[in-house]
Amino acid sequence: MAQISCKDLSFSYDGETVLSGINFSLEAGSYLCIVGENGSGKSTLMKGLLGLKTPSTGTIELGDGLKPTEIGYLPQQTELQRDFPASVYEVVLSGRLNSMGRRFFYNAEDKAAVEENMERLGIENLRDKCYMELSGGQQQRVLLARAMCATKKLLLLDEPVTGLDPKATNEMYNLIKLINLCDNTSVIMISHDIHEAVRYATHILHLGHEQLFFGTTREYRQSDLARRFVGGGRA
Repeated sequence: MAQISCKDLSFSYDGETVLSGINFSLEAGSYLCIVGENGSGKSTLMKGLLGLKTPSTGTIELGDGLKPTEIGYLPQQTELQRDFPASVYEVVLSGRLNSMGRRFFYNAEDKAAVEENMERLGIENLRDKCYMELSGGQQQRVLLARAMCATKKLLLLDEPVTGLDPKATNEMYNLIKLINLCDNTSVIMISHDIHEAVRYATHILHLGHEQLFFGTTREYRQSDLARRFVGGGRA
């Protein structure tokens, strides 16, 4: 069974269908970019995958032993979240909350996961810094480390480079790809930048209130849809 499989999904708000006809399956280690214009249904689908919104029709099935509590999530940041008054260590450690079950305290395994992921993302020197005092790029590394503490199987990333400068953007994309390749961690990322999507992803899901395309990046590059949105010379 595929690690995640969506069949005949549709979503509605106040009785009005906003996204329909979603059908795709991903194997472990895949890297899917969800692309489309603003308002095309990308965030709605992400909420569905996270269990935050119930589909009007269809099913979402998790395979490979994956549990809903084992999905790592990096949301879009709001101004309020950027000003969160906690230390870097505390923010990263909070990624272990779903794995605690009925435990009231973090254990040695939780703390070891924090140390490992902070080191991997190069933020161990920031552990005692206040999150709100960090640069945008540093904050995103912290949130990525937090998401990694929640999973070794599936990361869901909602436009993780929004607001970052070009250097921080490139570093974040490279970190995500390394996690995908080195850990065989599946990645599902919403991206507003189709050019970067086809550079890093193994699969593309293009939405426009319905599923306009799903397939490998190679297949997408050869599609008429890619020629319209990316341009023949750059796809």
